[in-house]
Amino acid sequence: MASTRVNRRVGRILAMAGKEVLHIRRDIRTLYLALAMPVVMLVLFGFGISFDVDHLELAVVDQDRTDLSRELVRQVTASQEFVVVQDGTSPDEAVGALRRGTAMSVLLIKKGFAEDVKRGGAQVQLLVDGADGNSATQALAKAQALVEMAGRKLGGSIQVAAPPLEARVRTLFNPDARSAMFLVPGLAAYLLAIVAVLITALTVAREWERGSMEQLFATPVGRLEIVVGKLLPYLGIGLLQVLLVLTVGAWVFDVPVRGSLVALSLGSVLFLVGMLGQGLLISVVTRNQVVATQVATMTSVLPSMLLSGFIFPIENLPPPLKLISTLIPARYYVATLRGVLLRGNGLDVLWPQLVALALFAALMLVVATRRFQRRLD
Repeated sequence: MASTRVNRRVGRILAMAGKEVLHIRRDIRTLYLALAMPVVMLVLFGFGISFDVDHLELAVVDQDRTDLSRELVRQVTASQEFVVVQDGTSPDEAVGALRRGTAMSVLLIKKGFAEDVKRGGAQVQLLVDGADGNSATQALAKAQALVEMAGRKLGGSIQVAAPPLEARVRTLFNPDARSAMFLVPGLAAYLLAIVAVLITALTVAREWERGSMEQLFATPVGRLEIVVGKLLPYLGIGLLQVLLVLTVGAWVFDVPVRGSLVALSLGSVLFLVGMLGQGLLISVVTRNQVVATQVATMTSVLPSMLLSGFIFPIENLPPPLKLISTLIPARYYVATLRGVLLRGNGLDVLWPQLVALALFAALMLVVATRRFQRRLD
């Protein structure tokens, strides 16, 4: 008897899912929104958003004017990390270029540089525009490495500064410091969150506006069966989105998959169920496609970008925002993606994120089901 009831319930859920599939097939815009838009936006954002700094504008002040000083400038600019935009002899002119914004940095080579190189103790000075902290930090690091490399080639000891302590640094997981490796996992979570919420925010609202909800109420389908039946087709589309986004990330941006595929799959399913449930809840509450779209956009775009660790580290957020970020599912999915793709993590490390995603998904399904009332008023 119990198995018969279960079979009937499963049959009703599958019937609701089949009905929703027919809606999707008739509305090609939904498929475009769900499949094409995340891929297009991933490529655009992946190439458009970058924290990598190169072709830095360099003003050169060469007061030595010797073959060695000119060779140093050539060595520093050979890789095109720095591009000479001004070549003068006055430090005041170079500082003026920094103030006007026509140069990002100044390389000052003082008189007597060649003699200091032969004695093995030459120094050069680098001035950097610190208005952009990220660019200034990268400029200092690049200049330090390039000048030290040039010093070895010139056969002398050239330093930007004489630090009292030397640290040997080894960068793990992203040794080339490519911003795409950092951004693409966060972009994937951000785009999937937006699309998942939007496509389900239109489902029940569309039923109310078209007047087909009365026919749905006339059927023996329960509230939970309606909610699960409507979510299943979009969950399938969402999983296809994940495959497309990760494929494009690996193909276009060389983002690897180093960790557990089980953790990646489980995290993706839980995240999609939670975001689809959030969109469905919005749809149930608003009953209007325009309002549902606006609410879905406000509750998915900004939180998933600002409070998920996608761009800004969560540790740097003020305490109130850090507390609010614990309610944002994209935070846990971003951590899961970066853990699996970049660090090679598995279930033993990522289980707290998966538990948080499971709790959010369950909460959304329960609330959406309770808010869905079988009445027209």
